[in-house]
Order: sequence, then C-alpha cells, then structure tokens
Amino acid sequence: MPDFQWQKSTFSPDASNCVYVAAPVPGTIYLRESDEPDVLVKTTHAPLWALIHALKAKRRLT
Repeated sequence: MPDFQWQKSTFSPDASNCVYVAAPVPGTIYLRESDEPDVLVKTTHAPLWALIHALKAKRRLT
C-alpha cells in the first residue's frame, strides 16, 4: 500500500468505523475504510464534493 499521510474523516466519530482520506498530489484524493485498509478508492474533488453534497441533502430530508 502507498505510504500516504492519512487523515480520519470528521464524519467518523467511532474508532471502529472510520473513513480516512489522503491527498498525496494536488487534485487526487484517496479514500479508505478502517475495516479494509488495503482497499483504496481514488477520486477527484468534483465527484467527492457531489457525493458529500448528496449525502448531506439526503440527511436533511430524513
């Protein structure tokens, strides 16, 4: 696994269910989940922003 500087998401308060993010180069974001740290998701700012925006909108509706 790459040696990134991972930061725990502020939306992951529980130590056993954490999402970590890393941005090793400008414009590229990696995500991983604490249960499967070897599985990485690579994205960019626009799709990640859209996902977070949609999830927050859904949370407001429920």
